[in-house]
Parts: sequence; C-alpha cells; structure tokens
Amino acid sequence: MEEHSAERQSMLDYVEQFAAILATSGMQKMAARVFTYILVDDDETYTAAEIAEGLGISLAAVSGAVRELLAAGLVFKTRRPSTRADVYRLNDDDIWGSIMLDRSGFLDRYRDTALVGIDTLPDGPGRDRLIQTAAFMEFTKVEMRLMRDHWNERRAELTAAYKARRRDADASS
Repeated sequence: MEEHSAERQSMLDYVEQFAAILATSGMQKMAARVFTYILVDDDETYTAAEIAEGLGISLAAVSGAVRELLAAGLVFKTRRPSTRADVYRLNDDDIWGSIMLDRSGFLDRYRDTALVGIDTLPDGPGRDRLIQTAAFMEFTKVEMRLMRDHWNERRAELTAAYKARRRDADASS
C-alpha cells in the first residue's frame, strides 16, 4: 500500500468522514467518496484514473460512482484540452447552490407526472394527493428560485466571514 504524507492522510480521512454523512443521507457510499474527494482535493478536474489512484479504488468503482453523480447533476463531465480524456469537475462558482437549488428540472418532472395522474385518475384521495404533489412542486420551485436569489446576495458575505474566522483561528495558533 502506498504511503501518504500526514497531510494527505488527514485529507483522505476527512473524505471518509464527509462521505459517511452523505451516505447516511441516501447517497451510495462509493459515489459519496468520489464526490467528497473531488470536493476537497485541490485539483480542478479529474480523470477516472486520477480519482481511482487518489482514493485507492478500482476504475470500475469510479465508473459506477461517476455515473450516479452525473445523473444527479453533482459533477460535470468535460474534456481535458488537447486530449481525448474525459474529466470530471464540480461547479466551483457555486458548488452547493448548484447542487441544492438548481433542481427545477426534477421539480418540473415530478409536477408534470403528477399532472398526468390528475388528468387520468377519477376523483378520490389518490387524485387529491397528486393535486397536492403538483402544488407542492410548483411552490417549491418558486421558493427555491427566491432562495437562489437570496443566496447569491449573501454568498460573498458569508464566505468572507468563514475565511476571516479561519484566519483568526490560524493567527491565534
């Protein structure tokens, strides 16, 4: 097994800690590990081979994890300039905003599917639940758009506060 520097080992231990939280929240364990690795490592893009080497896992494990992350919109696939290599990256401009708040496509699909059921089913409790489903998805879409606007207004302020907190902690050490 490859030896890691203490700093690198700390980072890999943290990957496991954060990935465990994501897995507890419903993400597949390997996808959680790959996502967290891309989140906390300093490179901007990663090939499947680089992820596999970085985490010490197989290419097949990376392939399955990346497929899940792509489908969920948690990572993006691009090409490395002047090569044929596929690379994976996060939306570094707004990682969590893009993950948590850019869900209108999913919400539209749920709402549209509920609308089909509303038009198909006879009056009754099942149809009433679909009406509630469509209404909730519409409500959520509007609220998430408002939250996105609010987040964009506050992001720089909150980010600066966390950076200052870290600087203060480093200065007092």
